[in-house]
Amino acid sequence: QLQASGGGLVQAGGSLRLSCVASGSISSINRMGWYRQAPGKQRELVAEISIGGSINYADSVKGRFTISRDNAKNTVTLQMNSLKPEDTGAYYCNAKSVVIATWYDYWGQGTYVTVLQ
Repeated sequence: QLQASGGGLVQAGGSLRLSCVASGSISSINRMGWYRQAPGKQRELVAEISIGGSINYADSVKGRFTISRDNAKNTVTLQMNSLKPEDTGAYYCNAKSVVIATWYDYWGQGTYVTVLQ
């Protein structure tokens, strides 16, 4: 239902772009975003954008990552610049929908980002 693409291997200081598209089977999407999970660590929010355009970034990526969204196409993109080795991990696309005051979480399959020293 969420198909992510992008990721890969990059040198520190480089850039990568992640994209995610939500299928039509997910309705009433409110927020879309990206989480990541580094080896041995818990999954954490990287960036999230609401249907109205309100954005939330993790402090560690502010000024380096940019999230954008196309509501008509149900896509979310994460442009990652000035990458650091600590950005390495599995990145998961997330969509949150709300139906009759109930929130639902949807997850993509994850795409791995490796940043080399």
